[in-house]
Amino acid sequence: MANPSLLILAGDGIGPEVMDEVKRIIGWFGDKRDLTFDVSEDLVGGAAYDAHGVPLHDDTMAKAQDVDAVLLGAVGGPKYDDLDFSVKPERGLLRLRKEMDLFANLRPAQCFDALADFSSLKKELIAGLDIMIVRELTSGVYFGEPRGIHIENNMRVGINTQRYTEAEIERAARAAFELAKKRGNKVCSMEKANVMESGILWRDVVNEVHQADYADVELSHMYADNGAMQLVRAPKQFDVILTDNLFGDILSDCAAMLTGSLGMLPSASLGLPMANGRPKAMYEPVHGSAPDITGQAKANPIACILSFAMALRYSFDQGAEADRLEAAIEKVLADGARTADLMGPEGGTPLSTSEMGDVILAALDASL
Repeated sequence: MANPSLLILAGDGIGPEVMDEVKRIIGWFGDKRDLTFDVSEDLVGGAAYDAHGVPLHDDTMAKAQDVDAVLLGAVGGPKYDDLDFSVKPERGLLRLRKEMDLFANLRPAQCFDALADFSSLKKELIAGLDIMIVRELTSGVYFGEPRGIHIENNMRVGINTQRYTEAEIERAARAAFELAKKRGNKVCSMEKANVMESGILWRDVVNEVHQADYADVELSHMYADNGAMQLVRAPKQFDVILTDNLFGDILSDCAAMLTGSLGMLPSASLGLPMANGRPKAMYEPVHGSAPDITGQAKANPIACILSFAMALRYSFDQGAEADRLEAAIEKVLADGARTADLMGPEGGTPLSTSEMGDVILAALDASL
């Protein structure tokens, strides 16, 4: 059988630096675990704009549709701030999500024991934290029409439309319930049904899907603003959080900082199964392009490496190997390995991006 295929889009800023470490990890699995991938690379974001005048070339989009999974680094940077909205680096990312129909964004917020002191919350609130946020990714206010800036009564008016169909809500809900069955068997759905008609529909459809096919999963509902408060009050009450595109964007960033560093958090964006049974999929770290540290070997590669671990689990049915990689990361953190973003008040010498890759590879070797 052919090797599974990966398209790497390293992007901008620290994207290429952290992706270099992921490529070393991919090579390790080929050399040591007989798990070989056919890897290709291309451009996205500002890098694509510099080369082609667009943030995502049509040929790259076609490649993304053909591979088993896409690994993305980061896009954007101040160099591109003055570009027209239609060609900003982020439009390339949005095009990938939309045209691949990656409707379910999985954002874990997991606290490694060695980093429990790094959160701004008390240690007892976040030690052992393991939340999964399922954010609907291809509809809602970011894509709804009409949209734009118009003139009404000699005044500028900005318009964005929150729009959801039953089918869009249903498939996101099913993704959340399926995940919950493999975790703590609890889903909390968050919306604003008290003030938004789209929230009323969201709650109705989630209830219908639950009653029809997932009655054995514990379901609760919460207004999204209360959800934000509860995430910083008692985050371990949650297992799987299901929410829409806008609220998911906000709540997942809130949950991300519970763990102390954006440099630690991966994500997966999944779509419907392809002919080979694998879902359309793109994996990317939560952190941005970090132009302030680009080229300084300070970037933490762990979020990008953990994104590859998610690919092993969700695209390639290699849960045991994903566990192996995550355990290696947990070990090096427990042993005190730190990049600059993870340095505590006690100080010390941080590892460079490649040095963190070195110790993770060593831990993988030790796991054999």
